[in-house]
Amino acid sequence: MIRQIDNAFILETDNTAYVFTVIDIGYLEHLYYGRRIRLEDSKTIEALIEKHEFVPGNNNVYNEENSSFTLNDIRLEFSANGKSDNREPFIEVVHADGSRTSDFVFESAKIINGKIPLSTLPSSYDKGGECSALIITLADRQYDLAVELSYYVFEKCDVITRSAKLINRGKDSARILRFMSMQIDTDRKDMIFTTFNGAWIREMGRVDHELKRGRIVNDSCVGASSSTANPFVMFSEKSTSENSGRAYGFNLIYSGNHTEIAEVSEFGKLRFLSGINPKGFEFCLEPGSEFEAPEAVFTFSDEGFNGMSYNMHRFVSDHILRGEWANMERPVLLNSWEAAYFDITEFKLLRMARKAKSVGIELLVMDDGWFGKRNDDRSSLGDWYPNKRKLPGGVKGLSKKIHDLGIGFGIWVEPEMISEDSDLYRAHPDWAMKVPEKPHSPGRNQMILDLANPEVCTYLENTLTDLFETGNIDYVKWDMNRTMSDVYAPSLAPSQQGETAHRYIMGLYGILDKLTKRFPDILFEGCASGGNRSDLGMLCYFSQMWGSDDTDASERVAIQTGYSYGYPLRTVGAHVSSVPNHQTLRVTPLETRFDVAAFGALGYECNLCDLDTGTLEAIREQISLYKKWRSVFQMGRFYRGENIYDGNTASFNAVSADRSRGVALYYRKLSVPNDQSGTIKMHGLEKDALYRFYNRPFKLDVRMFGDLINMIAPVHVKNGSAVHDLVSKFVKLDGEQEDYTVYGDVLSEAGVHLLPAFSSTGFNSRTRVFPDFSSRLYFAEKK
Repeated sequence: MIRQIDNAFILETDNTAYVFTVIDIGYLEHLYYGRRIRLEDSKTIEALIEKHEFVPGNNNVYNEENSSFTLNDIRLEFSANGKSDNREPFIEVVHADGSRTSDFVFESAKIINGKIPLSTLPSSYDKGGECSALIITLADRQYDLAVELSYYVFEKCDVITRSAKLINRGKDSARILRFMSMQIDTDRKDMIFTTFNGAWIREMGRVDHELKRGRIVNDSCVGASSSTANPFVMFSEKSTSENSGRAYGFNLIYSGNHTEIAEVSEFGKLRFLSGINPKGFEFCLEPGSEFEAPEAVFTFSDEGFNGMSYNMHRFVSDHILRGEWANMERPVLLNSWEAAYFDITEFKLLRMARKAKSVGIELLVMDDGWFGKRNDDRSSLGDWYPNKRKLPGGVKGLSKKIHDLGIGFGIWVEPEMISEDSDLYRAHPDWAMKVPEKPHSPGRNQMILDLANPEVCTYLENTLTDLFETGNIDYVKWDMNRTMSDVYAPSLAPSQQGETAHRYIMGLYGILDKLTKRFPDILFEGCASGGNRSDLGMLCYFSQMWGSDDTDASERVAIQTGYSYGYPLRTVGAHVSSVPNHQTLRVTPLETRFDVAAFGALGYECNLCDLDTGTLEAIREQISLYKKWRSVFQMGRFYRGENIYDGNTASFNAVSADRSRGVALYYRKLSVPNDQSGTIKMHGLEKDALYRFYNRPFKLDVRMFGDLINMIAPVHVKNGSAVHDLVSKFVKLDGEQEDYTVYGDVLSEAGVHLLPAFSSTGFNSRTRVFPDFSSRLYFAEKK
């Protein structure tokens, strides 16, 4: 709901309120954002307005008629250079006369129902009039420029979005150097600013910054939202925990260069800005034209980080994801990459498919290596036709054979790239992004196609349409394996090169919009060397993203936890791979690899044809269990446990929408000597309902005890010997079994104290054997 009281605007969701007002000089002053409060008339609004009588020394005033304050000490909704606000600005424009001063003041406001989509970028959508909108127009007092600030209120999700449009009403062009998506100023300087940073195969690490004086910048300038700095960020109080305290979440519906800036001013005011990264950005705004900034998304909860995440998850599910796969359960897939890398043939893929079918896998994905003369990463990107030596019947023939087995067929593509050794480059060298007649800095032996060029975009649309249609494709893994260097678009004039990175993203979005609408049945997964472009912009087209090229279960606990703060985990692909792991050489138990991957879009990435019958049977049981609980894993409400921060143990759980079923993970990275205790909580269940809480029966391999087997063996068994292996085939030990009937509030508040962990002094069937990198899944079913 949106209300106007005199000059003040009140944006209300079910549980939050966002308030700002127009002050006398026409600027917008931010007043409040947080838990919903009662504001009934102008007198209650006045209590929120900051009072000023005298300007602090060494500060400037807006004009002589308003000499009691400086804009440098006002909480603003929108800011610019030149009129006494010295903080980071929302907008920076170079006018035709060379001036960089802007003076945007209130012109009009209108409140409407429904969601207006952006015309050049993806944005959130409204289902059936659930959202209300406030459109504020600001006009520059001295120049013929106007800004539209659009606020959209999604009441049920407790989410507000905000976007901005710059309009040139004049006869002269203007150069945009900076145009952000959102700004919020507050006098809460004692906040923690949380960013999610990392690197390739080390994405989404949570970093907490204690705000004092100065600014902290979270940004990307590599042409993608990046694995180093995701656009999702949080603010919280120092006392905020997973289940209590104030937490704010902010995200951006954009996949290119972005920045999130937290600045504490000389007066202790906190300013947060989010939008396109101004580094390397410049855009010429011609007379009569408009420029759209990406849409920003923000939410507040006083129920801790889990409450904030729940708001974000609902919003992404209901207003970002779209098409048939938005709320459809994801299939269990097998990806060929770590099983074969580039060495794939139809014969190998069909063997994999048959084995996949036998264990319950529902879809086979043919990864890199199927096209052109692609035997390594040095050639053929751009040549999207099958290598007939590997695929005699082409993609179409292989697809039919796999479909005839009763499973789906998926394919890997990297359409945005071009190899120098490719037919496409030989035909169109001017389609590659590089500075003409200058040395180019390559990445992964490839270059990037100029998607600012409409001709390139049309070529990709037609080529991929033909591939997806003739191949009868069910799933597409869309990759992008390098970042931008020597940023230059041959299709643009020299004076437009500052527009390259943004026009590239707009071109990409145009391609994706056409393809996903043309192929609504295809499940698209976005990938960019793993999580180099995992963001809300891509989720507007792709129903899931490959969160990291790191499939190590221990690393994935941290990576998937990071994603969970802002993204539903069903949008994050998670695979069970072989050991030693290909990224870390770490050996983790098969059950742990499954337990962690189950809290995502589950897949397998190993050569099933090389596995023994015991391992295949274990995988068959895993997949059967997952299908029984898939709706809870993928669609349930997700909670992180408080112990996620202690560095060694982690827990999280998901609960079905009707709260009748729940599943929890308990993970410990390293074994602690003589530490027998363990407690698991399960949040979100009905507090007054009775539940059966249990773990599934399982057997222990005697080999995990090493030569301790000789404590009970009638004859000596050498550790690692053939005899040891033989014994393990016939002798299995019972794992511990937890089984209790308890109320929901017991599970959420007290938790279940688990059976004691092994601590060297004895073992029986009530001992929890929990060596390094161990985990358990626990289930709750309403009685």
